Parts: sequence; structure tokens; C-alpha cells
Amino acid sequence: MLTSTTPVLSAAGLRFEEMIAFGSATLHEAQGQTGAMTGLIRPLGEAMRLAGPAFTVSAHPGDNLVIHYAIARAPAGSVLVVDAGGFLEAGVWGDILTDAAKARGLIGLVVDGAVRDVEAICAIGFPVFARGVSIKGPGKNYGGEIGRTISCGGAVVRNGDIIVGDRDGVVVLDADRIDETLQRAEARTAKEAGVRQAIREGRTTVELMNLSPLLERVGLT
Repeated sequence: MLTSTTPVLSAAGLRFEEMIAFGSATLHEAQGQTGAMTGLIRPLGEAMRLAGPAFTVSAHPGDNLVIHYAIARAPAGSVLVVDAGGFLEAGVWGDILTDAAKARGLIGLVVDGAVRDVEAICAIGFPVFARGVSIKGPGKNYGGEIGRTISCGGAVVRNGDIIVGDRDGVVVLDADRIDETLQRAEARTAKEAGVRQAIREGRTTVELMNLSPLLERVGLT
């Protein structure tokens, strides 16, 4: 089931509902095992999922002034993707910013940094993926940048790239390769369905994946 804030289609006709159905892991594989953020960036709530175009933000660690600015400037339907330097000793996002983002029509946040007000954010139902949680408040003393290419969770994110997040993690999809990636994801899903059927019929994964030569090489015969 989609979250209430997740759009099914963007103005460009991107199939966000389909992306969520495939899941981040399948899309990562379909894109040639690229675009994965570190597994340390996790959803605040188990049911949180999102898919949408990135609006990129570069923030000074522990400071959220530019994030307030980004919410005011980001197009509706965007996922805010914030490089906050991986800093975990101040929550640069909380319930007030969540309400503000939702009111502006944004659909989620991915931040390489810490957030706070977890219970309230989960109650609001706004998907938030973060590296950590901190009760400490942020500063508002530094500038930053929006709409530029950033690094978030070890992945390069360009403004407008597609972000897909779920319980497995977050993947960045190249906006210029979306059709190709979705075609490969569909093929992979169909292939895996066949593998599951074969397993139910009694075949082993060793047989289906042709693992015997590898097992012999390491002495497992």
C-alpha cells in the first residue's frame, strides 16, 4: 500500500507506484548494482516508502537554515535529499519542518544526518529516511546550496534523479535511464517468480543458480 503522500505519476509520467512495487533492492540490481545509499540511512517507520524526484540540498553539519529555504523553494511532489555531512549530534529536521514540507506538497525526506521528533513524524505519516536520531537542536547560522549535485549516504544525487526508499534502504535512479531500469526490473521480477516456482517444485538454489562449480572451487562438494 502506498503512503497517502506518494504520487502515482509525475508530470513526466514516471511510474512511481510501479517503482515502489519493485522495491529499492530490485531497482538497485536492475540499474547494474549502482545508486545504493549506505544501509545506515533507514526509515523512521517500518511502513514508510517513497518514490519521487530529488530536490537536492547541501547543509552545514548541525545547521538547518538552508533546509527551511529548500522547503520554500522545492516543487510539490519532490523528495528533499539533504547532505548534512552525516552529523549525528543535532537533529536538523523535526515535526515543524515535517508539517511545513507536507503543506508544501513535498512527499518525503532523505537526510544524511540526524532528525528528531520521531513519534510526531510517524504520526504525521510523512516518509523520513535518516542516518540517525538526536534530541539536540540545530543551529541556524550557515548557508548552503540547493539544486546542485550532492553526495548523500555515499551515493551521488543530481537534482531531478529519482529516489526510491523502503525498509531495505534508499536507491538513487538515474532519471535519464528510468525506462531501461524499469524494463530490467520487470524482467528480473519475472525471472525470480520462475525461480520461486521451481523451488516449490523441489529444485535447489544450487541447481537453479548453477553454483556447483563455485562450491567445488571452495571445497564444498
